[in-house]
Amino acid sequence: MLKFSVPATSRMGTNAPLELGVPAGRKTKKQKSIPMSMQIMAAMAAGSLLGLALGPQASPLGELGKIVIQLIKAAATPLLFFAIVNAVLKADVNLKSGAKMAGIALINASIALGIGLALSNLLQPGRHLASIAAASTGLPANGAIVNQKIDIWKTISSYIPANFIQPFAENAVIPIIIIALLLGFGLRRLRSEEKGFGENFHQMIENSMAALQRLMEIILGWIILLAPMAVFGVVAKAVGQYGFAPFKGLGVYVGVALLGLTLHSLSTYQLWISLYARMNLRRFWQTVKEPAIYSFGANSSLATLPLTLKALDSLGVNKASSALGACVGTNLNNDGIILYEAMAALFIAQAHGLDLGLGQQLVMAFFCLIAAMGVAGVPEAGFVSLSLVLVTVGLPTELLPLILTVDWIIARARSVVNVLSDMVVSISLDGPRPLRTARLEI
Repeated sequence: MLKFSVPATSRMGTNAPLELGVPAGRKTKKQKSIPMSMQIMAAMAAGSLLGLALGPQASPLGELGKIVIQLIKAAATPLLFFAIVNAVLKADVNLKSGAKMAGIALINASIALGIGLALSNLLQPGRHLASIAAASTGLPANGAIVNQKIDIWKTISSYIPANFIQPFAENAVIPIIIIALLLGFGLRRLRSEEKGFGENFHQMIENSMAALQRLMEIILGWIILLAPMAVFGVVAKAVGQYGFAPFKGLGVYVGVALLGLTLHSLSTYQLWISLYARMNLRRFWQTVKEPAIYSFGANSSLATLPLTLKALDSLGVNKASSALGACVGTNLNNDGIILYEAMAALFIAQAHGLDLGLGQQLVMAFFCLIAAMGVAGVPEAGFVSLSLVLVTVGLPTELLPLILTVDWIIARARSVVNVLSDMVVSISLDGPRPLRTARLEI
């Protein structure tokens, strides 16, 4: 029998409101807050004016961006650990249905990765920031580190943890994932043996893991609130040193990301809907319009989940398929984040003149997939997981503060694609429609 549980958190393009210290059952008046996107735009405007006024003297303000990025990396790694342990502990899905869901999600993720890498290789958006990247690292542009290849096999061998403490001290992502998997499956085995521990003990362990995950999500949410301050400092430094030249490169970066997300939605998803599910495309897009528009405005697939389930119900999708695809499988359907990570990571490599071969790009793509699954329920999940990928594969992170200035634009598109991914996986799990129904709908 298939058991479903709706996760407390889901992918979010931005931070969900946190109500801390409010007793259960007590109603409070929600205070109106300025949307994060408005705060960032205001920070960009203020930073631009200050950069123009101070010129190169505004350079020290760039340290604000580095501080925030460092805090994000510090909080993201333990969050990844607890998220994986929690996922392994709570996984309770029928093997056949779960395998089908994972297969569909993996196909979509692979296509998303392919689109992200293909566009970055074809359009080379990173070259528009080559001079900025060279200045940020102190290396000359166009070729200084072109011949410095990432030693993949040496890197992979270093991922095997020597002990359970060192990876956390070194912020080593992959060894931490291995430890999390071992701990998660070990706790499941312990739960199944029940050697005198009792149900309360196992429930206490599971509740503790869930509480620690939620704690790290809250801390990371607080750090994300510092994003406008980081954007202010980074923009002031960039404008003070280079004028508005960096924003041309960032415009190309945003354009390529939005192009990739659009291509994935209009090709991959439409093929699933029309060829496999045999559902009328016009009916699908008319029904999905409401959750898609809402997710773009709310910048959160979690906030859109009720509308997503309502739309699936309107399309006649079985509730079990909807629950499995949109709720249980929520951490697998991260096409928007995955495509963005692949494109952005290669963009940064290009900006620094680092030429990655096909094998290196495939390894990087694998890490994009793992990181997106691990931090799918946190604020700014795409940007947070991108920082983990860059650290893991050894790519420079100096451009991350500058990219943060425009991430709020791409984040909204990522949220839309993630909602579409939930719906397409659910519809595909439900199986093809009868041919007679498909003919009537055409």
